Amino acid sequence: MLDLKLASDADIPKIKALMTRAILELQVGYLDPDQVMASQVGMGLDTQLITDGTYFCVWDNDILAGCGGWSRRATLYGGNHSAGRDARLLDPKTDRARIRAMYTSPDYTKRGIGRMVLSAGEQAAQSEGFKSLEMAATMAGLPFYEKCGYRVESRWEDKNGAVPVPLATMVKAFV
Repeated sequence: MLDLKLASDADIPKIKALMTRAILELQVGYLDPDQVMASQVGMGLDTQLITDGTYFCVWDNDILAGCGGWSRRATLYGGNHSAGRDARLLDPKTDRARIRAMYTSPDYTKRGIGRMVLSAGEQAAQSEGFKSLEMAATMAGLPFYEKCGYRVESRWEDKNGAVPVPLATMVKAFV
């Protein structure tokens, strides 16, 4: 049985391992090998999400099956190591909450884990008064997010790595 819980600092090693594996395995077919490697520069864990209590883990007993969350802070994407982080708190009346760092173990794809995490983040953001959400989606994640009601607002490239990596800003308003 899958169990959704808020992430804790003790989960960080398993979260990082899952993220690395997901980037290396699930981006194949969407990015070339150089872009997959460059993705690790822009992607990863932002521990501020754990500190803020906005990051979730999905567990299958003691196996981390997936993780992800949302944020009330301005940073759109990236980990602790990424450039351009902005910890400024967003205003629910005028800003969009962020969906952040969604990863599923390659062993657990197509089992509803992404929807479980995404729904938890959406519900939490809405309960704090946010009217809409945005995210930086990978090309591998884009079809999933479209199925969940997000639309592409813009396409761009993360140029922090050795080669540019395509991303899309996707948005969803609460009805």
